[in-house]
Amino acid sequence: MHKPGRHFLQIPGPSNVPDDVLRAIDQPTMDHRSPEFGELGLRALSGIKTIFKTKEDVVIYPASGTGAWEAALVNTLSPGDTVLMCQTGHFASLWETLAKRLGLVPKVIDTDWRTGADLAAIEDHLERDFEHTIKAVCVVHNETSTGCTSQIDKLRAVMDATGHPALLMVDTISSLGSIDYRHDEWGVDVTIGGSQKGLMLPPGLSFNAISAKAREASRTAGLARAFWSWDEMIAANATGFFPYTPSTNLLYGLVAALDRLHAEGLDNVFKRHQRHAEATRRAVRGWGLEVLCKVPEHSSGALTAVLLPQGHSADAFRKVVHTRLNMSLGNGLGRLADKVFRIGHLGDFNDLMLAGTLSGVEMGLKLAEVPHQAGGVQAALEYLSETNPSLDLSHAA
Repeated sequence: MHKPGRHFLQIPGPSNVPDDVLRAIDQPTMDHRSPEFGELGLRALSGIKTIFKTKEDVVIYPASGTGAWEAALVNTLSPGDTVLMCQTGHFASLWETLAKRLGLVPKVIDTDWRTGADLAAIEDHLERDFEHTIKAVCVVHNETSTGCTSQIDKLRAVMDATGHPALLMVDTISSLGSIDYRHDEWGVDVTIGGSQKGLMLPPGLSFNAISAKAREASRTAGLARAFWSWDEMIAANATGFFPYTPSTNLLYGLVAALDRLHAEGLDNVFKRHQRHAEATRRAVRGWGLEVLCKVPEHSSGALTAVLLPQGHSADAFRKVVHTRLNMSLGNGLGRLADKVFRIGHLGDFNDLMLAGTLSGVEMGLKLAEVPHQAGGVQAALEYLSETNPSLDLSHAA
């Protein structure tokens, strides 16, 4: 059945793709061995470094974020190596499963999925690892299933204080381009990223930002790698090319998306996301519902996960919203299945889009007969009005 108006895609990724980025992708396919492609490749490769805030190599794969997870592990580790992983949510648990399949031995720190990484527990494990059997610490920066963000700068300080030589690997798939992140400054060895969230692209590109320490580890790593090998990629990337066929048209889009982020200014992008996140949390509290993330300083700027009252199905609520209001909200994953819904407020997003999203949620709560209070949208609107930033027209045509 035809539904009038535009569909509201408010899942926490893939996010909405701006029209100018879509138009950039919608170009004739380029010869990926031509001089023109080399120029495009260099623009993409140099530009993405600014988003990771690194001067080191960044490798771009024609793959989902899962591929970049695997690349980070196989390029640096050997069969039987122990990796310390903090299970902060569904995606952290999937990374653990992948590590097991590769022949690694994950040592897992569990949480209640309502906070970021447990830094005290990580510190304890590293301090007791006298023989340095732990070869890497793997943490998800922004857990897409929970709306909790881990404090990577503090994690680096913890690792430095223990003097442990383990590599630090961080998943930024749902935070890159949305939440402040600093690969070099925070001493991260491998940062994993994806195209379909804060970078405002369709799925299909993923990234590894690589420290010199990680490059050195790759020289003796024993896990098999071919498609994911850093060495071949980095060698070809020096002139803007790739060792195998890249996602040519997505690279057009990547350059356009990077231009967008730079035009707004990364700091402004991060402030915008945090402002929309706070407005969303105020709406949730106004409805008398509970934000899943229970530690305020761990609250995500990219999405908000909302707990429904006991006995009410989050999936049934989401179905009502999708069917009656033509809006998609994120579902609960893993142990949170049918307990939460997730509101994505990341990427190409503004105040009116957020107002429409929250209005849809409030309408849906009433239609689905979920116990709640009216006024959540009003609480968000008041906050947005009070904090409306001065309009910067310096980049306008």
